[in-house]
Order: sequence, then structure tokens, then C-alpha cells
Amino acid sequence: MSSSYSDVSGVTSDGAVWLASAGTYPRSTLSLWAEQPTAPLVLACGTAFDVVNAPAVFGRRMLDRLWGEGPGSGPVAAYRGRILLFAALGTAQRLPSLLRWEEWGSAGRSDGDSDVVGGSDGEDSRPGRHSVPPLLCHGRGDAVTVPALVHNGAEADPRPESRWVVAPDTRRPWLPGPEILLWAAVRAARAAVSGGVRISIFPPPDQGAKVYDVSRRR
Repeated sequence: MSSSYSDVSGVTSDGAVWLASAGTYPRSTLSLWAEQPTAPLVLACGTAFDVVNAPAVFGRRMLDRLWGEGPGSGPVAAYRGRILLFAALGTAQRLPSLLRWEEWGSAGRSDGDSDVVGGSDGEDSRPGRHSVPPLLCHGRGDAVTVPALVHNGAEADPRPESRWVVAPDTRRPWLPGPEILLWAAVRAARAAVSGGVRISIFPPPDQGAKVYDVSRRR
């Protein structure tokens, strides 16, 4: 894999090696990617990483918290209106349990449920158990489709619906575990309910440059 693939939205050669390690035949996978680096990738979960799949807006709020207040994130992709957060092995099994245990899950919601609990005086704005939208957790036995290793040439859409937000750039990237992602989801939900305004790491749609703070990535 050419080192020219290294940019904020493309995968480095080391990152490609890590992605390929999820498959049964990594060398064959790398050979195919070398021939078609602009084709989307289908990756197996549960061997090198798990994936937490969130709605686009909520996923971006989670990512803002991870970078703005937490330890940062591992690789992250945007694909067809969803945010895919690569996570440590076991996250797909553990995170839903933690959400249910912390009463943040969305299961069993009725039309009469409220997203905010507390008295009429408004002093308690703590989000209720249904503030976190359903998060799809992919682990062993699952597979996900993620963006291509590189953009499709200079004339490609600068902000396509399928792109890397935080591209893998090492053979052993740090991956957040279920507790960290639970924390990010809860923070994102509280911010959504309170209506607080925060500075996002994501540039506005009309901003051409793709600049992200990667100084805290592990």
C-alpha cells in the first residue's frame, strides 16, 4: 500500500494492515485493496475490533465528547448516515448491558415516556432512561461496510457520505472500551436534552479544510 494514501480521510499502509487483520486471509485482502483502493470495505468484527454503530448526529456528539473531554477515539467512519466507532473487543456484548444497567437503554419506551425527569421547577434536568438512541453493536459473527481506503480521485466529493472521520494510521490503534463509550453516550444524551451549545470538532458543511485535533489519539 502506498504511503500517499496517508491523509486525514484516508488510511495509511499500517492502518490497512490493521484492517486486513480482521479477515481470515490478511495478505489476500491487502492484495485486493492494492488493486481497488477506492472500493468500500466489508470487514468482519469480533477478531481485531468491535464496532458501535450510531445515528449520525448522536454519533458526532459522542465523538465530540471523546475528543473534547475524554481520551480521544480509535478509528471512526461515516457511512450512509451512520457513525461507526471502532471499539475494543467485547464492547458489542458489554455496552448494551451497561446501558440497560444504567437505565439509559431505549428498549420498552412508550409514547408517554419523557426524556427528562424531575419536578416542575426545572431544577432537575437529568435525562431519563430513553435519551440514548438505539446503538447497533457489532461483534463476533457480524460484519460492517466501511469507506474505501482512499477518496476516488481529486474530483471526488470533498465531504462524501462514505468517508473516514478518524482514519486508522497504525497497526495497533488504541480502541475505547464499553465503559468509555457508555460515558460518551451519556454525556452526549445529557447535552442533547439540556440544549447546551458546544464547540464541535466537525467543520461546517461549507468549510473545505478537514482539520481535526489528533494530538490526543493513542
